[in-house]
Amino acid sequence: MLVGVCDFPGSYAFPPVGYGGIERWLWAVAVGARAAGADVHLLGPGWLTGLENDWVRKPVRLEDITPGTLAERELRDSGYDLLIVGHEYPSLPAWTRTSSELDCDVATFQHSPVFQHTDTAFDGLRSRLYCYSPEMTERYADHRPIPELAVHLGLREEEPPATAGIDLVWLGRIDEDKIPHIAVRAAQILGRRIRIVGPVFDKEYVRRHEDLFGAEHVEWVGELGGTAKTAAIAQASVFVYTYARGYVEAGAAVFGESLRAGTPMAALTWREGTCAQAALCNETGGVAVVDPLEDDETAARRLADSIQQAEDLDHRRVQAIGMQRFDPVRHFQTMATRPC
Repeated sequence: MLVGVCDFPGSYAFPPVGYGGIERWLWAVAVGARAAGADVHLLGPGWLTGLENDWVRKPVRLEDITPGTLAERELRDSGYDLLIVGHEYPSLPAWTRTSSELDCDVATFQHSPVFQHTDTAFDGLRSRLYCYSPEMTERYADHRPIPELAVHLGLREEEPPATAGIDLVWLGRIDEDKIPHIAVRAAQILGRRIRIVGPVFDKEYVRRHEDLFGAEHVEWVGELGGTAKTAAIAQASVFVYTYARGYVEAGAAVFGESLRAGTPMAALTWREGTCAQAALCNETGGVAVVDPLEDDETAARRLADSIQQAEDLDHRRVQAIGMQRFDPVRHFQTMATRPC
């Protein structure tokens, strides 16, 4: 099987070090495809230079191809069986015009809860859309979505053997959508230290909660990548996950990152059917489902209960489940198989 993994214009490199959403997913699929025995071409100029020593790189984007040119003929003659792309591309006319000339399957994962697809973007067979949670599957029901947990990988983020960690950790972008202040308050209730890892996207949000964020039990780590990021997760006793009441998580990478590192999760959600429920089970974490009408203090106390529940779990068992549940080879094989 010949697989083309397409980049797209974005702010992160391919593969990313540290953060990135679609970029991490595309890299994971490329790694999983090659490990499964497929031939893989990295399509597009966004891939990091230096990968040429190990990968076939073709710095061309389908949407830039002029019809009837030598470039189009060379792309068609390559004989791709499957293109893996960002979710925007199947709804981009210039891209789909070229992809239709290649006569191959197209698969993508929905990384946005609001992007609007064209009516003809997916048929559920040759062009396939995958969604992480029941919530996301319902949002994109008109496009015949297929349930699947996304796998994300970054550069130099291989997981060490699981060990029981010490402090709590929260990782992500720091803003009103991710509400880490509730994780900080939950840690305070338990008398626990918590490390906050990630870039500040909203300084005003941090100022509004400065009493919590400036407390002695909080360690600000900043943005990490590579081995340092993986170590921050692996050395924690529990990964604490939060998001705002009105926010819809399309498919957070942190679930796979934490479980593969052997760190159980305590998740705060405001409804059933979210990514947290899709990714976690009783052996890998605790999920607090809180009525969105409840205040932050109530949510923090419920989250604190989930932290205590998660802390009793076996880190080695968490890692074993995480490695299977978020295996890039299994993930690729699922996406490469056309539904009956």
